[in-house]
Amino acid sequence: MKKAECASYGAMLSKLKHPLSSCPDNPASWLVKKCISLLQNCGSSQLKLRQIHAFSIRHGVQFNNPDIGKHLIYNLVSLSAPMAYPHSIFSCIHSSNVFTWNTMIRGYAECENPGPALQLYRQMRASCIEPDTHTYPFLLKAIAKLADLRLGENVHSTVIRNGYDSLLFVQNSLLHMYSACGLVDGAYKVFELMRERDVVAWNSVINGFALNGKPNEALTLFREMVLEGVEPDGYTVVSLLSACAELGALTLGRRVHVYMVKDGLTDHLHVNNALLDLYAKCGSIREARNVFDEMKDRNVVSWSCMIVGLAVNGFGKEALELFKEMERVGLVPSEVTFVGVLYACSHCGMVDEGFDYFTRMKEKYGILPKIEHYGCMVDLLGRAGLVKEAYQYIQNMPMQPNAVIWRTLLGACTMQGHLTLGEYARSKILQLEPGCSGDYVLLSNLYASERRWSDAHILRRKMLREGVKKVPGYSIVEFGNHVYEFVMGDRSHPQCEQIYEMLAEITKRLRFKGYVPHIENVLADIEEEEKEKALSYHSEKIAVAFMLIKTASGTPIRIVKNLRICADCHLAIKLISEVFEREIIVRDRSRFHHFRDGCCSCRDYW
Repeated sequence: MKKAECASYGAMLSKLKHPLSSCPDNPASWLVKKCISLLQNCGSSQLKLRQIHAFSIRHGVQFNNPDIGKHLIYNLVSLSAPMAYPHSIFSCIHSSNVFTWNTMIRGYAECENPGPALQLYRQMRASCIEPDTHTYPFLLKAIAKLADLRLGENVHSTVIRNGYDSLLFVQNSLLHMYSACGLVDGAYKVFELMRERDVVAWNSVINGFALNGKPNEALTLFREMVLEGVEPDGYTVVSLLSACAELGALTLGRRVHVYMVKDGLTDHLHVNNALLDLYAKCGSIREARNVFDEMKDRNVVSWSCMIVGLAVNGFGKEALELFKEMERVGLVPSEVTFVGVLYACSHCGMVDEGFDYFTRMKEKYGILPKIEHYGCMVDLLGRAGLVKEAYQYIQNMPMQPNAVIWRTLLGACTMQGHLTLGEYARSKILQLEPGCSGDYVLLSNLYASERRWSDAHILRRKMLREGVKKVPGYSIVEFGNHVYEFVMGDRSHPQCEQIYEMLAEITKRLRFKGYVPHIENVLADIEEEEKEKALSYHSEKIAVAFMLIKTASGTPIRIVKNLRICADCHLAIKLISEVFEREIIVRDRSRFHHFRDGCCSCRDYW
C-alpha cells in the first residue's frame, strides 16, 4: 500500500478520536461495532490492520472480545501475516468459537511450519469445541505437509465417525493427504468410494500416482477421466507430463502437448516448464529447446531446467553458454541453477571450470553452498579419476558429509578401482544409512573387479542374511501407446522368440564389425563363455532388439534404464547405432547417452 494511502487511512481513524459522544446510550458496544466495520473494509493491507488494532487499544476496546478478535485474526491469516501476531491475539480470547479455531488451524496449515496446527486441533478438542466441516480440510492440509501418515489415518477415522467423509472438499483433502504421504493406493481407495468427483479429485490421484513412481497408473486414470467427460486443466497437464517424463513416454507426452495447444494452455508458465522438462528427460533436447525458445515468459525454473537438460544430455558446453545468456538478460541464478551448472561441468570433465563456477556462486551471487553443491564437486573429481582429491575435498567440507556424498565417492572408487578408499566410504555409509542394496552391490563389484571373489561372496551372503535385496535392473521402451519393461534374460513378452532371434542377429553383425564382449563387466567367478552369454541378455539389449523388430528403419529408439549402463552395453549400442543406422537414446540412472553413427554424446566420458 502507498504511504499516502496509509496516511489518509490514519487520518480517517484520528477523526474517530472522540467517537463516544455520538452514542451515549451504549458507547462501548458502538465502538466494538465500529472496529468490526473497519476490519471488514480494510482491504488487503497488514498496515491498515495494525492501525485499526492500535486505534482500538487506544480507545479501550479489548481484543479478548470473541467477535472483534475473530475478525482481526481472519484478516491477518487471509493476508498471510506471520502467525505469531494472530496467535498473540488468539491467546487473549477467553471463549473462541469454532470459526476462530479453524482460522488459526488454516493459518498454520498454509505456512512453512504446519506443526502448531495439530497442537491447536488437540487444544480445540480438549476445550470441548466440536470440529465442523471446515476443520478437517485445513487439518489434513497440515498433515499432508508434515507427511505424517499415521496421524492422517487417525484423523480419517475421526472424519468417518463424525459423518464428514461424504463431503467433497473433505474427500479431496484426504486424497491430497494420502498422496503427499506416499500412500497413493490409500488415496485411490478414497477416490473409488467417492460418489461425486470434480477435477480436483482426479488431479489429486493422477498427481499422486505420478509423484510416487506409478506413472502408468497416472496415464490410465487420465484416460478414464477423459472418458467420464471431466475436462482436464493446467494441473492435470502438469501431472501427466511428469508421468510421461518419468516413463520416458515421449509419444504420449507429445499428445499431451497437442492437447495443450488445442486447449490454449501454451501460455501457462508451469505447464510450459513441465513440457520442457518432459522433452529434456526423454532425450529430445531439440524439442526442449524449441519449447524454451517459444516461451513468452520464462522464470529461473525455465532456465535451470534447460541448463540441466542440456547437461545430462551430454551438451555441457551448450549448458554453460545458456547460463552465460541467462546472466546477460539479467536473471539472478538460484541454488538449483548452480546445481545444473556444476552438473554440466561434472558430466563433461570440466574440472577447472567447475571450481571456477563454485567460487563464483559464493562470491558473486552470495549463495551459500548446500550439500547438493558439494556433492556435485565430489562427483566432478571422482568422474575425472581424481578419487584421492575427492576424498580430501570431503574431509575439508564445512559440513558433515551425508550418505549421498560417501556413496558418490564409493561409486568413483568402483569405477577407478580404489579398493581401500571404497571400503572406507562403505563403512561411513553403513553408519548413516545401513541396508541400502546399491551400496552392497557397489562394494561387491569392487571386490569382484579386483578378483577378490571370497570377499564378494561374503558380502553377498551378508545381504541375504540381513534381508537386503538387490534392485533388479530393467529397461523401459514406449511403442504404440504402451510402455514395455524388460529385465535381464526376460522371456515374458509374447514375441520373445523373435526378440531372441534379433539378439542373435545383432551379435552376429557386431562380431563382423570386430565387437568383442567386455566380459570384465560380469563380476562373477564363472567361465568366460557364460559371461558372454550373460552380457548378451542385459535388459537394454533386449529392449533394443524389441524396438528394432517393432519400428520402421531409421526410427530413433529411446530407452529408460533404472541403473547405470554397463561398459559392454555402451560399446555394443554404439556399434548397433552404426550397423543398423539408428539413433539410440539411453537414459540411465545418471545421464543420457545419445548413440549415433558409432559414437556417443558422452564421448566415452562416463
